[in-house]
Formats: sequence, C-alpha cells, structure tokens
Amino acid sequence: MTSEASGPGAEDTRPAPSLKQTSAPPREPTRRRPGGRTARIRTQVLDAVLAELGEHGYDGLSVEGVAARADVHRTTVYRRWGDVGGLLADVLDAASADDWQPPDTGSLESDLTLLNQEIQDALLAEPPIVAALIAASFRSEKAAEAQRRLWEDRYARCEITVGRAVMRGELPPRTDARRLLIAATAPMYHQLLLLHTPADPRLPGRAARTAALAAVAGAFTEPPSAGGDG
Repeated sequence: MTSEASGPGAEDTRPAPSLKQTSAPPREPTRRRPGGRTARIRTQVLDAVLAELGEHGYDGLSVEGVAARADVHRTTVYRRWGDVGGLLADVLDAASADDWQPPDTGSLESDLTLLNQEIQDALLAEPPIVAALIAASFRSEKAAEAQRRLWEDRYARCEITVGRAVMRGELPPRTDARRLLIAATAPMYHQLLLLHTPADPRLPGRAARTAALAAVAGAFTEPPSAGGDG
C-alpha cells in the first residue's frame, strides 16, 4: 500500500502506495492557499528532498542541499520546514493527499496480488525513494510519525478490499481487515527490505494467495462481541 510513497512506483516524486499503508484518517498537513508562489516553492522543495534522498540517502540529506537543488534560499526552507525531519515529514504527509484507491477486480486474491505488485514495484524502483523514506523514518522522529500517518492512511483505504470480499461471500463476517492486510503485504517488505532477496515475480501472488486462503479458513475472524452481534 504505497502511495508512491506508498503505492505504485515512486517516479513522480511522491512516495508509493507502500506503503499503500491504513486505519484512522491521517493528520492533515498544514495547508496554505493553493496555487501561486507558495505552492510552487513547496513542490520544488519536496521534489528536491526526494531527489537528494534517492541520490545520497538520509546521511547525505541537508537543508542546504535541498535548497540548492530546489533553487530556493535556505532561509525559506528553514523558516517553513525547520530541519531535515520537517522536510521528510512533509514529503510523507503530501503522499496522503493523493487520490489512490486499492484495486477492485472482483476477487480478493486478485486484489491482494495487484496490491502486492504495486508494493514490489515501488520498493524496487530506482532511485530507491520508498526504501530510503522507510529507512529515514528510523533516524528521524518527525519522519517516523509521518510514516505512521501514511501507513494508517493506506491501510484505511485498503480495508474496503476486505469489506467487498465479505459482501461477495468470499470471507466470513467479522473478518478483521487490518490483520488480513498486514498478513498479505508483510512478506513483500520482509523479503525485499529485510532479507534483500532478488525480485521474484511470483512473490506478490504467493503472498496474496496465502493470506486469502487463511482468511477464508477464518484465521482473521473476530469472535462475536459479548453482547452477541451474531
């Protein structure tokens, strides 16, 4: 569930729907009047952050480097974003403002497979923007908080995939969407980010099928509430 930040690809300078990532609505980033010089500067700066991060990683990211690449005075960057953490947080928050929606193929397994394919494409894209943003979240508290907001946003959007499967009769009622989505997508991050295994075109489908079969068997079904809702 990447946005591209989170989602499919990261070529347009926005993180992928890794994270098509998921549940409570994310905190809205500070909004300024759309259009005009302010919007143009923000776009230039965020594009520069992603370019610098992709080329140099977190350790090579600096306000000065971003300002130079964006052709913006560094005092402007310091005044609005404060530091590298503020820049990264705004990049991640901007990813939550896109209109990405999860696949809707009419089949849970197919939906999860396409979702995993988007994640794989985003994690393997060059430059490795999504992977760099995830790594940066371990180094910056501001980035970590924004990364969590992005994941919450992505998983929230993807919960409809599970809801549709329940409505079609593919899954038992009370299937926990969040647990199922995490089980379906986790192998992508584990294999590609933690183990650094070579790209496997079969992985998205295999992970989706495993999670879908477990869900059909009731592995993610919550028990009825104490009040007895059925």
